[in-house]
Amino acid sequence: MKNSLTCKLLFLILTIACKIETQVKCLEFDFPTFEESNDSDLIRDNSYIVLGAIQVTPDIRGSLTNHAGRALYKKPFKLWNKDKKATFNTTFVINISNQTNPGGEGLAFVLTPETTAPQNSSGMWLGLVNETTNRTLGSKIVAVEFDTRKSHPDDLDGNHVALNVNNINSVVQESLSGRGIKIDSGNDFTAHVRYDGNNISVYVSRNNSEVYNQRNLVFSRAIDLSASLPETVYVGFTASTSSYTELNCVRSWKFEGLEIDGDGNMLWLWIIVPTVCLVVIGAILGLLFLRSRSRSGETSPEIEAELDNCATNPQKFKLRELKRATGNFSHENKLGQGGFGMVFKGKWEGRDIAVKRVSEKSHQGKQEFISEITTIGSLNHRNLVKLLGWCYERKEYLLVYEYMPNGSLDRYIFLGDKSRTNLTWETRKNIIRGLSQALEYLHNGCDKRILHRDIKASNVMLDSDFNAKLGDFGLARMIQQSEMTHHSTKEIAGTPGYMAPETFLNGRATVETDVYAFGVLMLEVVSGKKPSYVLDKENQSNYNNSIVNWLWELYRNGNIMDAADPRMGSSFNVEEMKSVLLLGLACCHPNPNQRPSMRTVLKVLTGETSPPDVPTERPAFVWPAMPPSFSDVDYSLTGSQIDSLTVLTGR
Repeated sequence: MKNSLTCKLLFLILTIACKIETQVKCLEFDFPTFEESNDSDLIRDNSYIVLGAIQVTPDIRGSLTNHAGRALYKKPFKLWNKDKKATFNTTFVINISNQTNPGGEGLAFVLTPETTAPQNSSGMWLGLVNETTNRTLGSKIVAVEFDTRKSHPDDLDGNHVALNVNNINSVVQESLSGRGIKIDSGNDFTAHVRYDGNNISVYVSRNNSEVYNQRNLVFSRAIDLSASLPETVYVGFTASTSSYTELNCVRSWKFEGLEIDGDGNMLWLWIIVPTVCLVVIGAILGLLFLRSRSRSGETSPEIEAELDNCATNPQKFKLRELKRATGNFSHENKLGQGGFGMVFKGKWEGRDIAVKRVSEKSHQGKQEFISEITTIGSLNHRNLVKLLGWCYERKEYLLVYEYMPNGSLDRYIFLGDKSRTNLTWETRKNIIRGLSQALEYLHNGCDKRILHRDIKASNVMLDSDFNAKLGDFGLARMIQQSEMTHHSTKEIAGTPGYMAPETFLNGRATVETDVYAFGVLMLEVVSGKKPSYVLDKENQSNYNNSIVNWLWELYRNGNIMDAADPRMGSSFNVEEMKSVLLLGLACCHPNPNQRPSMRTVLKVLTGETSPPDVPTERPAFVWPAMPPSFSDVDYSLTGSQIDSLTVLTGR
């Protein structure tokens, strides 16, 4: 009762404080629909209010082709000054109806100081930039685009949401196809964009209720808007058409922005002082409340403090919610079990979820739990399993993920499980390519390089269309790209059979050890064989991985195509198969300096380059490793320090 009263008091104090601040400096407007009377509220450039909506690229010349237009709110928004950054939330309902197949080109929510679209910015430029201003600071735009046509080679598909910064090439993009939303279908859908001063987050829902919900999060990206935009901008929408056309409509729009007040108003003297006092009192009460909950075993301030460093802290669930979702972790809902604990299927707010219940006996325990949240929790990639949230109560470590209907890859590729669907060569090839994209993103696409350290078939999940997603980041570690090349440990983490030979000598995780494990996984997917494991305990450098030895022996004898899984018959392209097998052997080269980077691996899999040369005789493992002999090695990823080891741990 006391805690409940404290919570209510704290909430009331902070609400009053925030309300005072909002009344002093806030840009706020709400258009449930658009009428002609709203025309004076907007700055329009080739856009009109028609039939209760803003049509951003209207038919004004008898044709919809090759238009670019903007519709912006009339008052500018103070985005930042030298001391502070603004925050904002905006929700809008979009209706885009294609007039050709496919439609084109798309619509974007934009922050810009310019009220008119650049000349020649129709078509693929979305009215944001043109060929001259693209990729220049002079373009001064940040936009969340809703793209309806794959008009650029780097586009993910013709149905995605992306973030653009002074560039038509997106810094992050996510497809909406897996969410049952087709942008240019002519159906309404709701988007919500939040900026907290550090991160921009985008949510999309098919209806207008509770769009700001963790399950509707499309992506969240750290961004400093002051680095790309001037202090004052306009907010609104831009769109374009080409020879492919569509009707780009905004049906409703709500915006709430906490601006930076640059006029030095003395009104703040009587607002700041009591507000600070109230916040301090609230913080003290909150701390006492958390300590009280910790003593009762309901939460852990220590864990929450560590999770505060996560760029986008995932949703925190309550234990009772997850018990209800999984039928109190019933045996009937059990999906699998490993060294980490058990995974259960659950139902939460109408959505299927997977709940990992980390075992108290798990070797990594708390550190594995925190590592999983702080690494994958800040990532968004179509080939990474999405972490929805976490829970720690009464010594229970729980992680909540998107549910993957087809389970883990190892259930399909091994001959021992003949009851499973046979994977075709096209499916296997797509799985390998998807995983290579995920790993290349971890190594090169993040602010901090991430080493997965436990790549294996059982950690690869398959969605309903057999698209692969890499999961289980309990052993992952982040390293600063500019300062470190590896993660050293006194315990060798990973799974026997996937671990590179040098790991047993230096106890070090590197991008090369990840590449080695990926190579083993490639050979598994093609051959359908498990990576058996042999370790001479008298001499730990004598490491043999039988699937690698077997493949190299077939290659030496000129019979490498015999490695193809017999369940595929002859339904595959021989040259493609041979290229993948040689690439797998190259990744498993005993010398880490001779392994290709994931960037090169991806180029081989997409046909941009040939696989690296692989010797017919498997080279002997020698340590220290010989320097690289081919030019594509990324020297920034290698190191020379040797660290001692004490314990071998497998998962």
